[in-house]
Amino acid sequence: MRNRTLGFWLQLALTLAVSAFLGVPILQSMLAGVTRNIFTGVWKSGLTLDWVGQVLTLYWPAILLSIEIALGCLVATLLVGVPAAYGLARAPGRLARLAEEALVLPVAVPGLALALAMVIAYNGWGGFRQSAWFILAGHVLFTLPFMVRAVLAVMASSDLATLEEGAASLGAGFFRRFFDVVLPNCRSGILAGALTVVTLSIGEFNLTWLLHTPLTKTLPVGLADAYASLRLEIGSAYTLVFFVLIVPLLVALQLLVRPRTAKPLSQDPS
Repeated sequence: MRNRTLGFWLQLALTLAVSAFLGVPILQSMLAGVTRNIFTGVWKSGLTLDWVGQVLTLYWPAILLSIEIALGCLVATLLVGVPAAYGLARAPGRLARLAEEALVLPVAVPGLALALAMVIAYNGWGGFRQSAWFILAGHVLFTLPFMVRAVLAVMASSDLATLEEGAASLGAGFFRRFFDVVLPNCRSGILAGALTVVTLSIGEFNLTWLLHTPLTKTLPVGLADAYASLRLEIGSAYTLVFFVLIVPLLVALQLLVRPRTAKPLSQDPS
């Protein structure tokens, strides 16, 4: 502690100030969700879980639908994104780079513009347009680049060609090499991509706002509806429920992508 420079303390103070600037409003909103009357204050009115109960009663279908769409999005991005990343990693060249850039385009385009394009393209598909599958398709289109990039980064850092050649020399076919060699070596990228996809799908609002119908409200859309049409305490309680779902996933993501230090080799005492 004595060797810390002035620059370190200034950076620490700035980091704490920015964290407080971002975190204090969130904490106050979550506290309002368990306060009987936010206008009289927590000290006078006391704490209650009644608002959380009302949120679960009124918006449980929206919360459940968000979880279902996130899980469906995860399955779809795994089935499409992992093979796509493998193909991009094993086929370097200009064409592969163009395909990779094309996959990233949905991230660069604003969510509202992407949703509007989907509405125009599938406006005549009445059953599909009014179902939750329409929202799922939009979420897959939005989150697929994150899965591909996460897996591709791990594949690029691993010598997959050498590993596959070694497995092939032992008689392993393509599917045996893919499932027994490639996937285990890309496990960290797959898990990081999976958590990213789930968190983005649960919290996506701009895209879902244009794609949803009154019967297919998701968690973020319900949150906006709660703040616009109900008491402030109910909207804040909705925020609390949202963070209870999201924060564990974010913590797991941080732990997953944290670099692991290699263990030192034990020396032979002889």
